[in-house]
Amino acid sequence: MVLNGSHLQEGPLFPRHERVRGIRRWLPGLALLKHYNRSLFTQDLFAGLVLTALLAPVGMGYAEATGLPAIYGLYATIVPLLVYALFGPSRILVIGPDSALTALIAATVLPLAGDDAIRAASLAAVLAILSGAICILAGLGRFGFVTDLLSKPIRHGYLNGIALTLLIGQLPKVLGFSVTSGSILQTVTGLIHGIWNGKTNLIAAVIGFTCLMVIMGCKRWAPRWPGVLFAVAGASLAVALFDLLGQAQIAVVGTLPQGLPTLHIPRLTLDEFYTLGTGAVAIAMVSIADMSVLSRIYALRGSYYVDDNQELIALGLANVATGLFQGFSVSSSASRTPVAEAAGARTQVTCMIGAVCIALLLMVAPELMRHVPTAALGAVVISASWTIMEIAGVRRLYQLRRGEFILSNVCFLGVALLGVIQGIFIAIGLSLLVFIWRAWRPYHAILGRVDGMKGYHDITRHPEGKRIPGLILFRWDAPLFFANAEMFREHILRAVSAAPTKTVWIVVAAEPVTDVDITSADMLTELDGELQQAGIQLCFAQMKGPVKDRLKTYGLFVRIGTEHFFPTIGQAVDRYVALHQVAWIDWEDAQLRNGQLQPDPSGNS
Repeated sequence: MVLNGSHLQEGPLFPRHERVRGIRRWLPGLALLKHYNRSLFTQDLFAGLVLTALLAPVGMGYAEATGLPAIYGLYATIVPLLVYALFGPSRILVIGPDSALTALIAATVLPLAGDDAIRAASLAAVLAILSGAICILAGLGRFGFVTDLLSKPIRHGYLNGIALTLLIGQLPKVLGFSVTSGSILQTVTGLIHGIWNGKTNLIAAVIGFTCLMVIMGCKRWAPRWPGVLFAVAGASLAVALFDLLGQAQIAVVGTLPQGLPTLHIPRLTLDEFYTLGTGAVAIAMVSIADMSVLSRIYALRGSYYVDDNQELIALGLANVATGLFQGFSVSSSASRTPVAEAAGARTQVTCMIGAVCIALLLMVAPELMRHVPTAALGAVVISASWTIMEIAGVRRLYQLRRGEFILSNVCFLGVALLGVIQGIFIAIGLSLLVFIWRAWRPYHAILGRVDGMKGYHDITRHPEGKRIPGLILFRWDAPLFFANAEMFREHILRAVSAAPTKTVWIVVAAEPVTDVDITSADMLTELDGELQQAGIQLCFAQMKGPVKDRLKTYGLFVRIGTEHFFPTIGQAVDRYVALHQVAWIDWEDAQLRNGQLQPDPSGNS
């Protein structure tokens, strides 16, 4: 308990940053039960029922896109949801078949299986086991730090790209026709051609847009009502009552295949294992990147903490489990997670309910979803895509940081035009380039004293600042490494050349310098030699202990002289003043009197 004024506060002040250990660390799903209650269950139950209406058709569709029988898409839906609910740290992340993986799975297993669909399913299961093992090793090796590369501009661009992709991809379904899957440009082209050629089914469009209005209306005026469930159930009832399948030829989900997955360990040759291993590495990389982004986003939106390494372990366990039970590789879902959130999901119980419902449908009621129109499901996804857009965040970036605004839009265009994973990698690459650019050309300053202000300040921002004749206080706001080493030397030499009086000492305010690599160490050795020949002493102040240890290893600590490393800038200034018996003067006055106030290098004024 934390004492807060006259009240006692239970629990942590900042729960999003609370780290957990023990069984709560490895089984977050079990730890959830400690604080679970009837209110949470009611919300999760509604969200789980809504999510079920999307899980089945999406899983079946992705299985067919992979080249496998549709039933395997349901197997890859049930098992991962249950496993992740126990081991996954994210509260509402939905895991299952993913569009980003379908092409990789198909390219890996179909050439090996030929026309044998059952063999292709067995190979896909092994592929899931191998990719899952790689994810588990990545988590145990603590490679979750990859998420640190995902800045807020990248997250905004990613969400907006996903939202646009989902919205455009679902519009043909809402209008009652289908287009060939592909890039967003191909989808837009197919959408325009379909409308132009009169393929629009007016009844399906009415159902789709009515569902969309119901969902958005409930969200706007009755947020506690399960608008998604009302819309899907109402649309299904209308199809059944008015025989819209026969009368209007609208597309529906249809009867589900029957049967539950069983434990199956397939056999394969050494050549097949080698080929699958190569594909598993690619799938693991895509899954990790995709899940890292989505998990971080929803953790921030929900104000809770997610252990990135546990996330990878949970992803790996879900893949291994689905592979053992005849499924194929899975990842986080950028389309179903927003649906769960929009339907009011609060915990992973939502996903467990969805998995149980799919299992029950397969066992006892495979025909229950035959009247669900795909136009209604398209409306559900469109409403979800609308909620994840980050328009206000991008507008704020435009107002405050134009460079990060551009970065966000590059990520957005990359996701929308090239695909989710390609867009993420492009944005991360640009982020690294921006970081290198900033470190390559960091801010630097000449420091002086300002009357009425403590410390030492940039004289370009404070022209009234005072300096001591012969002394340059130089601050470098970045680590010293190979990319900026020569620039550091150039700025030091320019500072000496531009000084109003002859320079005797140059003191580097080194507190912002967090590292010095070997290239920079060699540069400092050469620079010290140049300055010594010109009668100038190189000194350092406020250097951090680890950086100082580096210089000792390089031999620079002894070369420059231990007496020329000062704990503070003030001590360096005091030492210089004591040696040369000079005082602070006005900067502008020093420029007027250039050459008249020259300290005696010998120390005799």
